[in-house]
Amino acid sequence: MNNSAEWASCDPICRDAMKQLLTRHPVGPKHLLPPAPTEEQVCLAVAAALRAPDHQKLVPFRFVLIPDDARPLLGELFADSARRSGKTDDEIAIERDRAMPGPLLLAFVVRIENDHPRVPPHEQWLAAGGALSNFLTALHVMGFGAKMLSGRKAADPAICNAFCGSGETLVGWIAAGTASQAPHPRENDNPDAILRRWQPPQGLQDASQS
Repeated sequence: MNNSAEWASCDPICRDAMKQLLTRHPVGPKHLLPPAPTEEQVCLAVAAALRAPDHQKLVPFRFVLIPDDARPLLGELFADSARRSGKTDDEIAIERDRAMPGPLLLAFVVRIENDHPRVPPHEQWLAAGGALSNFLTALHVMGFGAKMLSGRKAADPAICNAFCGSGETLVGWIAAGTASQAPHPRENDNPDAILRRWQPPQGLQDASQS
């Protein structure tokens, strides 16, 4: 693709929006400092999440804000999970501390209706993924950094029970705050690597010409 040609096709407002979108990159918790997004800004990001494509408006996702004074309790859940997994004392301490970095922490929970008559599970997962992407992008547009965090502990039954109701899945946690350094862009962002023109199968082409 010719990037300069693509930019030339955008008006100034569109160009600014696209630059915001194309400069979003994950920022790890250790590089996130105060200030954190305010409650009003978090609500705006959630509103952006609700604009993601969502067949039948099922809203198969939700965000759970974790108050600062609850972080130590979450850390103990992480530590207990590590202890039951046979981790060493040093490893348990590391897992306990994973609840603390980042000035803002939320959980992301998904609820899939496997037997929905019109919306198959993969469409519901796509809706949840689109919502998460919109949420992270909205934080970026407001000047914040963020990163989605997961790992084995997101599947730990005790941790899941602390966040999920019946039929829900704990996807992981979102750490957010003000980036302490410029993000490092990935080196493989090449649209040509994933954009293809459809070539109908030969049998289909032959049938259309008969």
